[in-house]
Amino acid sequence: MAVPVLLDCDPGHDDAIAIMLAAANPAIDLLGITTVAGNQTLPKTTLNARRVCTAAGITSVPIAAGRAQPLHSRLHVGADIHGETGLDGPAFGEPTVQAETVDAIEFMRQVIMEPGRPVTLIATGPLTNVAALMLAHPEAAGRLREIVVMGGSTERGNATPYAEFNVYADPEAADIVFGSGLPVTMCGLNVTHQALATADVLARIAALGTPLARICVDLLTFFADSYRRVFGFSAPPVHDPVAVARVIDPAVVTTVETNVAIELAGPHTRGATVVDLHQVTERQPNAQVAVDLDTARFWDLVITAVATLG
Repeated sequence: MAVPVLLDCDPGHDDAIAIMLAAANPAIDLLGITTVAGNQTLPKTTLNARRVCTAAGITSVPIAAGRAQPLHSRLHVGADIHGETGLDGPAFGEPTVQAETVDAIEFMRQVIMEPGRPVTLIATGPLTNVAALMLAHPEAAGRLREIVVMGGSTERGNATPYAEFNVYADPEAADIVFGSGLPVTMCGLNVTHQALATADVLARIAALGTPLARICVDLLTFFADSYRRVFGFSAPPVHDPVAVARVIDPAVVTTVETNVAIELAGPHTRGATVVDLHQVTERQPNAQVAVDLDTARFWDLVITAVATLG
């Protein structure tokens, strides 16, 4: 049976692909999309979710806007990677898919509390909305089946030398989520950097020959230029769909169970995910941490999703 899913995101080029994968794959029953400030400001990430859903024909999945600021720190956006709109590259028309009037936190609560199977929450942006849900509605958060996070790293960072962007954007929120006692899976940079949109991948998408495929190629071409300019990558890592793929087919992402602590105070390491891969501390495991990706299977899932929607 399909897994009921809420997708919390900050679109974002890779979030756009994550939305398409979650909406198109029959292993997921996508109950809603919630947006948070991250890659760009909240009005822009919400508009981008509407743009992606309009372009992909995703018309029956509710979109709700959430938090515009981190819990305790100032907002950092990723304009250097995602551009001024947060989704630079393609020429999107005016979206026809509208956002709900209800706040994302209340929307999450309503969906999770509905009778039926427990909901999996996939979070591909800063964890502000997820932490806000836990603080405001612990009874709802406690009913979640699992939280699958794209964020963190077992190695180095990308926002700072040791902090990955989504965790760095709101480390206090990440600390709440990882300390919640709920089942958490972390898909960090060490794995998402294996999900490279190479020239061969772009050629496979382009060969679909649909308007949506063209949009995806334009998205990933802009993303590639950004990653080449900022980080020197030869091809861009498409981070966020990895978390979605983990829910679709857990075998695509290999994980280990261990402890993840969030650094909150270090002047050079704030936002770092301190992952105890070798059990050198006495801290109890609190997460499944991704360590490897079946890259071929991952791209098959993504390209099939684009073909299905197109």
